[in-house]
Amino acid sequence: MTSLETQSGEPMPVDTAIHQTSLLRQSLVIVRRNLTHIRRMPEMLLDVTIQPVMFVLLFAFVFGASIQTDSQAGYREWLLGGIMGQTITFASFIVALGLTADLDKGIVDRMRSLPINSSAVLVGRSISSLIHSSIGLVVMSVTGLLIGWRIRGSFVDAVLGYALLLLWGFAMIWVGILVGSAMRSVEAVNGLMFATMFPITFLANTFAPTDPMPAWLQAIAEWNPISSLVQAVRNLWGNDPDGVPASAAFPLHHPVLSTLIWVVIITAVMAPLAVRAFRKRTDS
Repeated sequence: MTSLETQSGEPMPVDTAIHQTSLLRQSLVIVRRNLTHIRRMPEMLLDVTIQPVMFVLLFAFVFGASIQTDSQAGYREWLLGGIMGQTITFASFIVALGLTADLDKGIVDRMRSLPINSSAVLVGRSISSLIHSSIGLVVMSVTGLLIGWRIRGSFVDAVLGYALLLLWGFAMIWVGILVGSAMRSVEAVNGLMFATMFPITFLANTFAPTDPMPAWLQAIAEWNPISSLVQAVRNLWGNDPDGVPASAAFPLHHPVLSTLIWVVIITAVMAPLAVRAFRKRTDS
């Protein structure tokens, strides 16, 4: 305890003791900080608002007429699962950019100088990134409804579809933390993520069926984990009632199971690497 003097000259006790808080509370404080940053700079939402809407309109009205699908639901309904799969995959992009910026500006060092668990920085960044990506899913859903997309499955299947997307986003966050901790600048993150994430999301059944592809490219696309995610969402939402050809690879015939397996594998591999890279970056 220390003391300050009041106007009457009497000593006024001031409590300077450090009160321990839980990891969850510390993480939520960091989440609030990140969301406040977004509220003050709404342009940070462009990647989950304007960009996905642009992709929907571009593919639905410009390229849609020349892309043939076997689905009776129509290309627009078939497309929405792909757009949402791409949007949630970019959660890795969001967390990588945010973490690199905080590391570069010394914000993470200031946070770690406080009496908090160092893991709170990563947990807080992860939760805020999921919230950020969830905004994109809401925007996509509203846009889809406006152009004729509907969920044909049950309420439970609809919830499971969104839950599967968020699980995938959680796995992608660890990829983002690894990249954000390893890269030394925002420009380097931009270059690496554009060079990897865009090809990966396009080399799948995201925007077009895999059937017309050459055999070797079709095999790569069908085993791409994003293809199983997108197919799982389409199946759960009833947007691909005709299913996939009998010749399609295992992940497309069992998309929900395949996606869950991929989520576990990616998280199990990337999480330890991401934590190690973050500690190495902040302890150096």
